[in-house]
Amino acid sequence: MKKPRLSFWQIFNMSFGFLGIQFGFALQNANASRILQTFGADVEHLSWFWLVAPLTGMIIQPIIGHYSDKTWGKLGRRRPFFLAGAIMTAIALVLLPNAAMFASVIPAMFIGGGFLMITDASINIAMQPFRALVADNLPDEQHTIGFTTQTFLIGVGSVVGSWLPYMLAKAGVLAVSESGGVPDNVKWSFYIGAAVMLLCILWTVFTTKEYSPEELASFEEEKKASAPTEKSTNLWYDFVHMPKAMLQLGTVQFFSWIALFGMWVYTTPAIAQHIYHVPQGDASSALFNEAGDWVGILFGVYNAVAMVFALALAPIARRIGRKLTHGLALAIGGVSLLSFYVIGNPTTLLLPMLGIGIAWASILSMPYVMVAGALPAHKMGIYMGIFNFFITLPQIVNGIFGGPMVKYLFNGQAIFAIVFSGACMLVAAVSVIFIQEKR
Repeated sequence: MKKPRLSFWQIFNMSFGFLGIQFGFALQNANASRILQTFGADVEHLSWFWLVAPLTGMIIQPIIGHYSDKTWGKLGRRRPFFLAGAIMTAIALVLLPNAAMFASVIPAMFIGGGFLMITDASINIAMQPFRALVADNLPDEQHTIGFTTQTFLIGVGSVVGSWLPYMLAKAGVLAVSESGGVPDNVKWSFYIGAAVMLLCILWTVFTTKEYSPEELASFEEEKKASAPTEKSTNLWYDFVHMPKAMLQLGTVQFFSWIALFGMWVYTTPAIAQHIYHVPQGDASSALFNEAGDWVGILFGVYNAVAMVFALALAPIARRIGRKLTHGLALAIGGVSLLSFYVIGNPTTLLLPMLGIGIAWASILSMPYVMVAGALPAHKMGIYMGIFNFFITLPQIVNGIFGGPMVKYLFNGQAIFAIVFSGACMLVAAVSVIFIQEKR
């Protein structure tokens, strides 16, 4: 017996919680550095704060995947974890912009860094089971539409979450704090983000059914999987004996996320120096702030493109195959990043953001589509968690070595970090050729 196909709205409801998760994640990405600087963090130390995100993801996601595989209760096995993660994230989102309240005990900068760590850990607890839930509930032929629906909702959450402080400021909420602290428009954005996350997660919890272990065992796909043994339930054993296709996809992921992390960290200084001609080290001028504002618009554009293009991935993959679809998307993204070097007009940068949006849509969905078919069903959670290593490790590597590369190898010119990111994404595109996809 095969898993029954689900309707579009069943798939949509199952993934709707991801919109809330990404809403909160986008708020954090766009505003955490600003908040930490408000509390006194130096610019050169911000990347060290941001290493918290991949480090917590590397540790937490495999653990959550391991235990969610073995959990079963009234809420199923995945839903208890992303509900608990959503509650913890909502609390952290409310507290992060209010870290100054605890300054009498510990400097607000460290309190803020602590809440940033809690937010990242909680988001990872909520996020990991969503990937496994799609693989649990959908037959292989619907994996593509399942993961691309998640990507569409990720795009919606990213765009609205990133632009919310700006929209609140335009609506009249104070954008400057008279006391020099975090402004009201940022605080209210985080409060709204906490509420949106909880509501979206609750929607998925109450509208989605999970198959019991007995039901999963009855499906033909599950019967073909190897029965778990006492030896194979060890986390380290699973890591060492990961499927070959997963390791091959890991190479693609590694270079893709080296590129993405570099883009997120260095786009603002690269554009400020290379296109706005802001002197190196000048981060207080009106021109630098103008460049920063424009980068926010550009990032919103690539997320919006990803949101729309995600809907086209499934029919494209059916026509030309999953590997070719992902390889072409990465190649387009790599060329788009390289084009930053030859562009001299800020408005023209909208064009490469279209290509980056295409690559981002594919990165968020196609690797999971391809890896899901190669994994044993009774270990879907743990292997989805281990697969996250290939996302977090490259970010840690870039976070540690990216700064020295820019300083010593690129002579402080951040535009070459963007060029390096483009080259890494092209390497990822070529690496797709070597994947032996299992259906």
